[in-house]
Amino acid sequence: MAVVPYKEESTSKKEQVARMFDNISHRYDFLNHFLSLGIDRGWRDKAVKLMIPLKPKLILDVATGTGDFALQALQLNPEKIIGVDISEGMLDVGRRKVREKHVDHLVELRSGDSENLPFPENKFDAVTVAFGVRNFENLEQGLREIIRVLKPGGMAVVLEFSRPRSFPFKQLYSLYFKFILPKIGRIVSSDKAAYTYLPESVDAFPDGEDFINILHNVGFKDTKCRSLTFGISSIYIATK
Repeated sequence: MAVVPYKEESTSKKEQVARMFDNISHRYDFLNHFLSLGIDRGWRDKAVKLMIPLKPKLILDVATGTGDFALQALQLNPEKIIGVDISEGMLDVGRRKVREKHVDHLVELRSGDSENLPFPENKFDAVTVAFGVRNFENLEQGLREIIRVLKPGGMAVVLEFSRPRSFPFKQLYSLYFKFILPKIGRIVSSDKAAYTYLPESVDAFPDGEDFINILHNVGFKDTKCRSLTFGISSIYIATK
């Protein structure tokens, strides 16, 4: 059974995820940086730097949210970055940030479904997803869409939460992620489901070698996994 934010409802995971992010969009950036102790910025920076040898000119950021990854990817000097997301609330926050930074000529944020991307085949030099693949309703379909829109030789970079395996970090992480984080998230965001869904979705996500195998199955090659901060998150890279 799919992990969803609002278990009592019969709507699809996609609809629920969109509504959840609409609900928390006004506090998302604050909570993201606060609850990760600011480490999430460093994770994104490491993921961006892996694309330096590729020198991508056209980048697609899937599940872009408020555009943090797209904005950090500007250090690669691309000609254009397009971010897509199913939450208009998150996109509105992201567009405001893009305008404030005066980079709206370089970064375009638009509504789009990760499992039905509105782009032709072989269009992008790189496709990125930061903390978004676990929210896909159909993980393999979303990954097939990514490989479809990538140019041959193009790179996919996926940054996602994972589960620490070593003692005592595994136990400390579990305590924080499952008990402390949801309580803080509920108080600040006013959406009780959002920060309960987060640890549940991470638990259900096939991380590490399991995700590498899925990438292979949908057609990616040269897949690699890099563990970050004792295994709290991982960067996956793969080429078409």
